[in-house]
Amino acid sequence: MHAKADPEGVEPDVEERYRLQALSIISEVSASLADEDDVEEMLGRFLGTMIRLAHANAGAVRVLTSDGRHLRLVGARGLPREVVEQERLVPVDCGQCGSAIRDRQSRYEIDLHFCAQRTHSEYFGHECRAMVVVPLQHGGRLQGTYNLFLPEQFELPEEVALLFRSIGEHLGMALENARLKRENLRITLMNERQMMAAEVHDSLAQTCAYMKMRMAMLQDAIGEGDSMRAGKYAGDVSQALDEAYGHLRQLLSQFRNRMDPMGLLHALGELAAGFQDRTGIALDYENRLADLRLSVDQEAQVFFIVQEALSNVVRHSGATRARLTLEGAGDYYEAIIEDNGKGGQGYFAIANRTGGFAEHPRLRDHFGLTIMRERARKIGGRVEVSNLPAGGFRVRLTFPVLPVRLEK
Repeated sequence: MHAKADPEGVEPDVEERYRLQALSIISEVSASLADEDDVEEMLGRFLGTMIRLAHANAGAVRVLTSDGRHLRLVGARGLPREVVEQERLVPVDCGQCGSAIRDRQSRYEIDLHFCAQRTHSEYFGHECRAMVVVPLQHGGRLQGTYNLFLPEQFELPEEVALLFRSIGEHLGMALENARLKRENLRITLMNERQMMAAEVHDSLAQTCAYMKMRMAMLQDAIGEGDSMRAGKYAGDVSQALDEAYGHLRQLLSQFRNRMDPMGLLHALGELAAGFQDRTGIALDYENRLADLRLSVDQEAQVFFIVQEALSNVVRHSGATRARLTLEGAGDYYEAIIEDNGKGGQGYFAIANRTGGFAEHPRLRDHFGLTIMRERARKIGGRVEVSNLPAGGFRVRLTFPVLPVRLEK
């Protein structure tokens, strides 16, 4: 965009005035980038600033659509209603906007033939005699544009052109960050849905399949008049139904109570604080870590593993007391959950003759361990279970410390 002086002349201090104005505006834009949730609303706010700087009488701001082929209107000031209606969605290569986008720089234009032809409005050429297009871009990627409509045919000072370029880059960065945030949110939602589907499959679906088989056997026993077998199968179905109901309540509670935004240590402290009131089991919580260096995903997975282990203490152990301990061991952290209950026979496994663990015949009723191990694998950790020598049961989660990133 070539700069020419206002026909009335430029005051000697205009350059310094624009420089101060530039610093103020860029500072405001930068501050907005840090905590702005609605980027499109922010673009609308800065539209007024852009109009004043250009001494324009109207303006519009657009963002690139997801298909990359159109510009969508998100804010307008001073434009006639019929023009706004025609400007809601325009091709990305349309007229002077398309030229500015191809050149990747602001553009001053007095030929408004394309705009007048497309909108069928006398606004262009009468009330609007020139236009400035300011691309919003980041990393060479177009994000949107500002269109500023001028009542007179004179170009802007070079200082304003440079200011517009800087603002365009900053706001382009805001739009790119918003796009990445939306993508991350979609990925998070997709992962959570997959996790929910996996947990429903691992618990409810298998329990329902077991009940279906038992119902078939129950019907056969009733048809054969075998009351003893019928009673046994009816009891099995009833027990499986109780298990399914318990798993459903647990899943609903788990997905309602998401990770505490204040972090894992705070979340575990809150979980432990109300544990006895909720369950009747006393829980001793000991945190031997000064700090946790974990990613957000690691924190969430660890929290749900600990939550699942404590839920199994409540459902299966028959314990009156439990302990949760956090500690560090080299490049790994450990979360240890212990109880004074029945041990493996009431939980996940039973000791075999070699001192190892064999699958309990009723393990089909306890899918929590499978879920915990799957979560642990996602963060590079592992879950181990064992009986305690003096009675009771231990679940030990070991997971890696988030490595420090070193840059040359």
